[in-house]
Amino acid sequence: MISHKHVVFLEVARQLSFTKASQILYISQSAISKQIKALEEHYKTGLFERYGNSISLTPAGKLLYQKLEAVQLIQNELHQELPLISKDFQPNTTLVLGASTTVSLYILPPVLSEYLTRYPQVNLTLKNRNSENILKALLDHDIDLGIIEGIRKISQVTYTPFLTDDVIAVCSHRNPLQKHELEVSDLYQIPLALRESGSGTLAVLEEALVQRGVKLSQLPVRVRLGGTEALKNFVRVDTCMAFLPRQAVLHELDSGELVEVKIKDLQVKRTFSFIQRKGTENNAPYKHFLQFMTRQYS
Repeated sequence: MISHKHVVFLEVARQLSFTKASQILYISQSAISKQIKALEEHYKTGLFERYGNSISLTPAGKLLYQKLEAVQLIQNELHQELPLISKDFQPNTTLVLGASTTVSLYILPPVLSEYLTRYPQVNLTLKNRNSENILKALLDHDIDLGIIEGIRKISQVTYTPFLTDDVIAVCSHRNPLQKHELEVSDLYQIPLALRESGSGTLAVLEEALVQRGVKLSQLPVRVRLGGTEALKNFVRVDTCMAFLPRQAVLHELDSGELVEVKIKDLQVKRTFSFIQRKGTENNAPYKHFLQFMTRQYS
């Protein structure tokens, strides 16, 4: 099996950054430097060229990286095939998942708890970012799987539909808006609080408005806030109207703090999808996790 020193080397080589590798592996930069130094002493050669704050692989580092990736692939294949013969063999698995705010905060926690109870050998990390940054993290190999909402599709990524949710207009219970059903044209006179650029919620809202002949850039947006919780807390005490996922405001709707504002002929629905790098579809831990999650929400 690949030693801890080699696991550290692989991550530094992938990221070409001691800092990023430290964050991904949850160990200090000094510990990473110590492991790399030990490997360089073992192989009697340098593995990284250092240029101020940047690094690159030396010829020896490139060779080691290439061979270790091949070894890791064989190790993964062994861990996938051996349990078919030895049912008691359950290797430890690391899974780094990235999900948009709504999924991370309101949808995944109870299901992840059940998953980890059933499969205690899995070490799972969940990173909460907006959809655009989740896609970037996947392409940068910072995460293994992502769950994102309405966003452009790219050829390097496989998309697997997961679930759907509504985005609804809400306002404070003190706001007189809550007493009326609005027309889409009314949005030109209503102050809005919206999510930040890169948000999947914002992307599907913009697309729904375009279908109704409305450009988001023409609407009176007073503030943009990063994160669902920040937007909820703002609209509770302000006169703005906001568009938020229904799953994210169920408690506030039940308590009466927020009220749904009906807008005639405007429906905003989001489809959440699993994303993974093409070529990893048959990786057993990823495939098993996707199947488990899909069954739970089918």
